[in-house]
Amino acid sequence: MKLQGTIIRNTGAHYVARTADGTEIRCLAKGNFRIKGIRTTNPVAVGDIVELSEPGADGTAYITAVMPRRNYIIRRASNLSKAAQIIAANIDCAALVATLAHPVTSLTFIDRFLATAEAYNVPGMLIINKTDLLDSPEDKEFLDAFIYLYRSIGYTAVAVSAETGDGLDELAAMLAGKVTLLSGNSGVGKSTLINALIPGVQARTAEISQIHNTGMHTTTFSEMYDLPAGGVLIDTPGVRGFGVFDFKRDEVGHYFPEIFKVSSKCRFGNCTHTHEPGCAVREALENNLISQSRYNSYLSILEETEDTDDKYRKGF
Repeated sequence: MKLQGTIIRNTGAHYVARTADGTEIRCLAKGNFRIKGIRTTNPVAVGDIVELSEPGADGTAYITAVMPRRNYIIRRASNLSKAAQIIAANIDCAALVATLAHPVTSLTFIDRFLATAEAYNVPGMLIINKTDLLDSPEDKEFLDAFIYLYRSIGYTAVAVSAETGDGLDELAAMLAGKVTLLSGNSGVGKSTLINALIPGVQARTAEISQIHNTGMHTTTFSEMYDLPAGGVLIDTPGVRGFGVFDFKRDEVGHYFPEIFKVSSKCRFGNCTHTHEPGCAVREALENNLISQSRYNSYLSILEETEDTDDKYRKGF
């Protein structure tokens, strides 16, 4: 029987795989791995189940094969790149840590993340951290409206404070027994949240940059952490932007559940919900049945998809 393990850490050049008996093996990728012909900057990701060679004298093994993934999530490696970055593989939930203050997570970023989760058939989830900083009545009203918006669409959304512990019991219960990808902008407190959920793990934290009011990159590689009640968290480096990858223009609306639901009533089957007569989506928008912020996010992806298609056709 070939040696198998699950990738639990990715440092870029090296990986760490954990075998069924709990042994951790340092390993390197051997050869080129591809997923459906997509060129990726990291052909092996945390969460992958891999086949390994027998470790050499220095304890290092080679990854000889990546087992078929039940799912994965990828993002564009950069805005001008044709390559993708695999964020994680074989996951049950994609959770985005967002903050409504210090720093403010952009709604477009949130919607791009959730749309990507939809595209790869992974349940999306929002964790709103740093609620202890929302102390004015206006802040709390905005938090309630934010949570109501995403829950009304069908997403799980939970408000927590990693600093005070508020909401952490509820969050821990939601995560128990699942393989959860944890993502977010730098500075939203992912490392602090992991420390609070997994006592003793001591993930590195950093103070928020007072100059730019954005976070410092405290995680430079992806890593899997075991949760006390079962299940794991996959922590990923903080990202500043979220470029969607391989979205087809006529499918973008499918990744916004509320838009997809209403679109069945559009006059034209190929309606882009931008200018066509008889568009049920724009009618729902005018009647406040679809959020303006969500519609704006839809348009931003639609525009990016169109621009990208043009660049690829021109051999950009």
